[in-house]
Amino acid sequence: MALFAALAVLTTGTPAHAAAPASPAVTFTNPVAEQRADPHIFKHTDGYYYFTATVPAYDRIVMRRATTLQGLSTASETTIWSKHASGEMGAHIWAPEIHFIDGKWYVYFAAGSTSDIWKIRPYVLETGAANPLTGTWTEKGRIALPLDTFSLDATTFVVGSTRYLSWAQNDPAVGAGTNIYLARMSNPWTISGSPVMISRPTHAWETVGHTVNEGPAVIQRGGKVFMSFSASATDSNYCLGLLTAAAGADLMNPASWTKNPNPVFTSNAATGQYGPGHNTFTTSEDGKSDILVYHDRNYKDISGDPLNDPNRRTRYQKLYWNADGTPNFGIPVADGATPVRFSSFNFPDRYIRHWEFRAKLEANVTNLADSQFRVVTGLAGTGTVSLESANFPGYYLRHKNHEVWVEKNDSSTTFKNDASFHRRPGLADTAAGVSFESYNFPGRYLRHYEGLLVTQPAETTTAKADATFYAQ
Repeated sequence: MALFAALAVLTTGTPAHAAAPASPAVTFTNPVAEQRADPHIFKHTDGYYYFTATVPAYDRIVMRRATTLQGLSTASETTIWSKHASGEMGAHIWAPEIHFIDGKWYVYFAAGSTSDIWKIRPYVLETGAANPLTGTWTEKGRIALPLDTFSLDATTFVVGSTRYLSWAQNDPAVGAGTNIYLARMSNPWTISGSPVMISRPTHAWETVGHTVNEGPAVIQRGGKVFMSFSASATDSNYCLGLLTAAAGADLMNPASWTKNPNPVFTSNAATGQYGPGHNTFTTSEDGKSDILVYHDRNYKDISGDPLNDPNRRTRYQKLYWNADGTPNFGIPVADGATPVRFSSFNFPDRYIRHWEFRAKLEANVTNLADSQFRVVTGLAGTGTVSLESANFPGYYLRHKNHEVWVEKNDSSTTFKNDASFHRRPGLADTAAGVSFESYNFPGRYLRHYEGLLVTQPAETTTAKADATFYAQ
């Protein structure tokens, strides 16, 4: 590859570039669904996304479907099942998930009893209908677990040819709180063999308010199985942790799983997002991007028990991948349009990012939010755009003496003009690329030069390549 790249430079006069990125930009408008916690989405082969979540009344299971992810925000909602008037499944209807397995739909959920609302256990519903919103649901009953204790958040996934169930449960012999368990399945409502505990809350960030590991969710990539989970109390301390195992390992051996020592997704005061957690994963409509689906609140302080606060809401943002193959969750982004990254046309592994507020071009930006920008209506108006920092809302890319910095909008006319650009087809790739022409210095474009971002004329082949980017 190095030889080919060198030949490309010699024959074209500019560094070799990759084709348009395999995972182009996707944007959403958050929040997607108010007062919908513990969201779960299943992308089906019929062209629909199916969405379910916990409702604040904890009394029923609701479902929506739409052909687009954003379309779920306005899709009509159907109650597919309601709690029992008495006995089991009569209280605390929590965290439903919908899965399509062997030609039928299954909903996994947790429920308490009218005689003991905290006797939370996992249950399963089934329908053979093509459209689960209109199907008749059969109660397959409670998932039988060896321990008859507080247990919830069941999810199912397949690795190789084996289907697994993972869930959260309390084991008095382990101590207070909940741990993550794993078992093989013999059918969609029955586990086989003995479960194993693959994670328990031991770090400080897993034990704030409550000792919690719950809400497992699985995504697979590059021969690895990644399981996110939620930790701590369901207030602003709620966060996501991550377990990793090799897909070819014995997943029933707890030693096959490694826990990240730090949380991977936490509250962010700058973006106004608190207690992000209980996530799931899905993919974009074109199947080219992984999407993180989760809930949070847009305020930190809660009066009373956070379980009685109804305002957890469903949100989306793109899940990115580090060069080493691990997922990068970034930060819970601000409400409104989600940000994107811009990779270089001629250095495809490098991204626009800020470092100590100087705009640069760098590879392997693991502090993801430094390389994310929200494309908004230009501060100068008149058909322009501005690029707002994801982790410093209110700060924008602007040129100053033709150097590009990330600075706070001071509302001056000069700043607005310096931070506004005309979005043009890519100078080196008009089909998929994008270039940004300075609003107040026409003919000068945002480009990289010796690793730094500047605004300069782009008249040569090299300059055009340096001034062309791909949104990811």
